[in-house]
Amino acid sequence: MSELKPLEEHYVDSAPFDPKEAEALTPEQEQFFQASQWKIIWWRFRKHKLAVWSGVILILFYLCVPFAEVIAPYQANTRDNDHLYAPPQMPHLFHEGRFVGPFVYGYEAEVNLDTLEWEYTPDPSKVQPIRFFCLGDPYKFWGMWDARFHLVCPAENGTLYLLGTDRLGRDVLSGLVYGARLSLTIGLVGVAISILLGMFFGGLAGYLGGIVDSAIMRLIEILRSLPELPLWMALSAAIPVTWSQVWVYFGITVILGLLDWPGLGRAVRSKLLSLREEDYAKAAVLMGAPPGRVIRKHLLPGFTSHIIASATLSIPTMILGETALSYLNLGLQRPAVSWGVMLNEAQNITVVTVYPWLMAPVIPVIIVVLAFNFLGDGLRDAADPYKN
Repeated sequence: MSELKPLEEHYVDSAPFDPKEAEALTPEQEQFFQASQWKIIWWRFRKHKLAVWSGVILILFYLCVPFAEVIAPYQANTRDNDHLYAPPQMPHLFHEGRFVGPFVYGYEAEVNLDTLEWEYTPDPSKVQPIRFFCLGDPYKFWGMWDARFHLVCPAENGTLYLLGTDRLGRDVLSGLVYGARLSLTIGLVGVAISILLGMFFGGLAGYLGGIVDSAIMRLIEILRSLPELPLWMALSAAIPVTWSQVWVYFGITVILGLLDWPGLGRAVRSKLLSLREEDYAKAAVLMGAPPGRVIRKHLLPGFTSHIIASATLSIPTMILGETALSYLNLGLQRPAVSWGVMLNEAQNITVVTVYPWLMAPVIPVIIVVLAFNFLGDGLRDAADPYKN
């Protein structure tokens, strides 16, 4: 029998085997293997440039929510009876070849006797400088404190309608800023309700199985088979007209959350069916852990990142749902302001063709929905362990 060769001789002769070199890791590899799950997800997410920029855009939108009164030049329901359906004022920097700074030209208004409508033309003799960090239209900050400070203000006895006015002379730009407060937060609150219900019912179905699983799955199938928009309309129409706008907002949020949880519940169930067979889950059961603790402490953390990605993709559905209900006059109404409420005033095709600036709320709705979809795609890819 031939003598066994040392292990080193099975490798390249010119490079003697060195166990220390074989086990050595580069600093990048060592950092990767020592990183937590969330740090790895963050590294993967940064490579998705479109998702990163979408996240930046959404952060900017949500920063406007708590400071809407300061950012908007007017209150959302402030009326200017002298400027009904006024077109947008274009900002300028130079007047007659001379640098003046940011300003707008005032309006010259006259009545068209043929159409009986006001017609506005810019008046170059009315140079109205735009003021910054100034005192303007009074308001109650967060509904509690009287204040007058604004980021931008019109000139004294002037106007600043960068996106025009509506049929009652209300500033469209201020309405968009105030409307973001309701339209954006209703998605977050609705998704929070949806996540809680989806994790609860999906967790029970996936972990317990049997009759509980069958009953919850039949409930999910029934809810998924119902057309969403007509069901939203029916339930929203059932909200009493005597309710205040705060309670109407709360009611619509609950409705959207109650009808959106089946999709997440099904995803949670399918994931728990596979995770409950893992060794660490069985070990927890053998040690006497109750089902609630096993689900909460051992199973749900295993796919929290996937739940976050799914929730991010559900927020646009909530925003579009509120916008659709308010557009159909079944959701929020004035004096509450949302993007759907503002679009409700642009239903007449004649108004849209003559006063196209009333369609301005469509732009932030499209931007926010696309941003959430791109962000959700990036989070989902980053949380997928099988993607590089």
